Amino acid sequence: MLNKIFSVFMAVVVIFTSSCETSKEQTDSGFSIESEKYTLANGLDVVLHQDKSDPVVSVGILYHVGSNREKPGRTGFAHLFEHMLFQESENVPQDQFFKIVQNVGGTLNGFTWKDGTMYFEIVPKNALETMLWLESDRLGFLLNTVTESAFANQQEVVQNEKRQRVDNRPYGHTNYVIDKNMYPEGHPYNWQVIGELVDLQSATVADVKEFYNQFYGPNNATLVIAGDFENAEVKPLVEKYFGPIGKRGEVAEMEPQPVKLDASKRFYHEDNFATAPQLNMVWPTVEEYSKDAYALDFLAEILSDGKKAPLYKVLVKEKNFTSSVAAWNRSQELAGSLRISINANQGIPLDSVEAGISKAFELFETEGVKDSDVAQVKAKIETEFYDGISSVFNKTFQLAYYNTFARDPQFIEKDIANIQAVTKEDVLRVYNTYLKGKPYILTSFVPKGQMNLSASNCEKAAVVEEVVQEMVAENNEAAVVEEVIKSETTFDRTVAPEIGSMPELTIPTQWNTTLENGLAVYGIEQKELPLVNASLVIKGGHLMDDLDKIGVANLMTDIMNEGTANKTPQELEEAIALLGAEIGMFTSEDAITFTVNSLARNFPAAMALLEEILLEPRWDEDEFTLIKTRTVNIIKRRDGDPGAVTGKVYKKLLYGTENIRGYSTSGTAEDVENITIDDLKAFYDNNFSPTISTFHVVGDISQADAQKVLSGLETRWKAKEVEIPTYEAPANPEKPSLYFVDFPDAKQSVINIGYLSMSRPDPDFYPATVMNYKLGGSFSGNVNLILREEKGYTYGARTNFSGDETTGEYTASSSVRTNTTFESVKIFKEEMEKYREGVSEEDLEFTKNALIKSNARRFETLGALRGMIETRSKYGFAPDYIKDEENVVRNMTLDEHKALAQKYITPDQMIYLVSGDAKTQLEQFKNTGFDQVILLDKEGNEVKEPINLVK
Repeated sequence: MLNKIFSVFMAVVVIFTSSCETSKEQTDSGFSIESEKYTLANGLDVVLHQDKSDPVVSVGILYHVGSNREKPGRTGFAHLFEHMLFQESENVPQDQFFKIVQNVGGTLNGFTWKDGTMYFEIVPKNALETMLWLESDRLGFLLNTVTESAFANQQEVVQNEKRQRVDNRPYGHTNYVIDKNMYPEGHPYNWQVIGELVDLQSATVADVKEFYNQFYGPNNATLVIAGDFENAEVKPLVEKYFGPIGKRGEVAEMEPQPVKLDASKRFYHEDNFATAPQLNMVWPTVEEYSKDAYALDFLAEILSDGKKAPLYKVLVKEKNFTSSVAAWNRSQELAGSLRISINANQGIPLDSVEAGISKAFELFETEGVKDSDVAQVKAKIETEFYDGISSVFNKTFQLAYYNTFARDPQFIEKDIANIQAVTKEDVLRVYNTYLKGKPYILTSFVPKGQMNLSASNCEKAAVVEEVVQEMVAENNEAAVVEEVIKSETTFDRTVAPEIGSMPELTIPTQWNTTLENGLAVYGIEQKELPLVNASLVIKGGHLMDDLDKIGVANLMTDIMNEGTANKTPQELEEAIALLGAEIGMFTSEDAITFTVNSLARNFPAAMALLEEILLEPRWDEDEFTLIKTRTVNIIKRRDGDPGAVTGKVYKKLLYGTENIRGYSTSGTAEDVENITIDDLKAFYDNNFSPTISTFHVVGDISQADAQKVLSGLETRWKAKEVEIPTYEAPANPEKPSLYFVDFPDAKQSVINIGYLSMSRPDPDFYPATVMNYKLGGSFSGNVNLILREEKGYTYGARTNFSGDETTGEYTASSSVRTNTTFESVKIFKEEMEKYREGVSEEDLEFTKNALIKSNARRFETLGALRGMIETRSKYGFAPDYIKDEENVVRNMTLDEHKALAQKYITPDQMIYLVSGDAKTQLEQFKNTGFDQVILLDKEGNEVKEPINLVK
């Protein structure tokens, strides 16, 4: 489910023209995304927005039906129906929606939240009519395809999604507990979007057909088309495909239903996956677009965001109860809530955390709210706004959302005015109205067996835990396929529209140079939006760590953001915030990366701050202590997440213990505890040099201006010799072995299968990636179609090649229902073996279309442009390397495809790793062809003691 794109802000007026050029002027009209709205006779609202900056279009349809339209005992239908709409319609065969869109070079998805459901496609502009055909067919001609067999399959898929996102992760049941007790029985927000497991299992085809007939009509939907098209040409197509579809049930508008609590309610839950306690305090607030909703958004930011925030000052800095704080207001169509969420440090009682929140409120009341606090929030929103409209899809969603929930696609003007109107007095007023002394919902989630950490006076939360079932036998019976009855149509809908000629791939103009100190610089000038996006990549990263000091590189990118020699951590943070900029840092396996995202007018000032951060580190001892605590907490919390543990152990199995790549970039908790600030200083002195660094800049800035901005770094950052260590990759296994990490009572098993493969520059890397596409490189990959669409064992399954400058991996992965673990591993292995025998001409053609035609979408955002030049600079690729890759795809033959599969898809020489419930799932892997079956702990060490296996 995708959250709403929240409110936007602009200090100046920007009017979008049909060519997506911008003009600035001060008027009373505010900001607008130019669009045309009209309504068909059947009630369908249509909004058209032209943006000719890229040869792509986005088609989105938002239905005003979310989980808030469901009935108690019949929950999860809105989300379940979202899944059903991807299966088939009367004129689009089973599993063809994804394939058709990918075949034209597009992407698609859908999402459901409490108030609505949206579907979208982003495709090259020549495929627009095809998308209108697809969307109209599932709007008008879907219901007859909702058969018992199709419905049963998607019931399984949705249940797997619930297990993966809720039941099999730390704190996954938190929202359930909050909403069940915040909203009374019968309130539309009382249940979760995903639904109750018992409701999902007991739903019938008749139930969902009734739901569809009531809510899935053109009179309850908004269609938005955004991108490179002409309105006059599109309108007849909209009428052709959507006009003949009749109205369905009248859908009454829902009035706001805010709630009030008579008294606070407190609940505890012993979490099967949590390794540290978590406290949530939630106050009921108001619906979206009301005056107080805007001020509440500001209140949540001011309470929690940054080093001067009261929650940070008390809980992190003063008390060391946690390493981070979070607060947010979420005002929705019917009601809202403001939430404070604290992941406490291990061993910290949640009573202490609650007392700390009360003290933070006292500090907030004492310090008050300054005009500068409000101004910083507005500056942040301005930059986020531009980022939010950088793609045609984001504009599609925003226009559809405004039209549905504000009844006007141009509500953006009022939205901005409402944001601009927020004052410090408003922030204090809503604090006193909704939080101070008011009842709240409190949740106290603690690790199993650590009730001593729970907040006091809590009652047990009514969390329903699914019981792990016995293994299921493979069902070899052919599924019953019910006949689909075809409806009458005004024209032949069985024939897909013809696809026009593809827009020609145009590689953006690039420039590159090398500064006198050896810093390489790559750039692309693009003036569509007044934004600049940049990165400084310093090679080395985790590779520079010593095996006895793992985690130093990771801590470097935390300490360097904590002030400079001339600015305290808070002063640095405020300087960045006042620019509305973002300066981030992260460590990867082979690099340390600094990122800057800024309004173009503020980019020189943002770069001056980055230069100061890079060349004048503060080495703040107090902040270093907090950073270590935060890192240790993150490491320990990950040990409760089966997916994170699987990734960590998988690396160790692939690379062994003598290769730094076999260890997490963050190291272990013990590693971090032993690192000193002198270790970081030595790392900085030895490994930071312009000679191994590259700067990338894209956006509204010329080469001359970019080089001017970099002049300080050029003169001040001195070159030094730096040698990046190399490690010899261990040999891959000659026979397959099965490794199992025990997560008792896990509702799903996480599977990783693979081996060490090629580096990214290897001549075979991209051809092998192309070869893998139909096996597991997309939704339409064979493993996903079988494990998800045919069997209903998983929410998704993929296979992929990944690589960097010196090494690479091949991995097949999925999270599957616990009692299908063995069969799922077997299917992965069998499908890889089949794939070695070659694919059909049709499958190869599908691969070629999907990969070549998708390049039309490749350069739409600044992030995509920056990623392209980062790839080019890292691997020494030519400026037009994407055209070279196109030729690889275009020229691949069936024989070449088969040869690559036989060389690189080798299931009998792979590592098989499963993290799940060992007592019910481990035994079945013995005596099944694996060289060895080994039980591991969460660090990847062999467990000698046997566990109680279910025979």
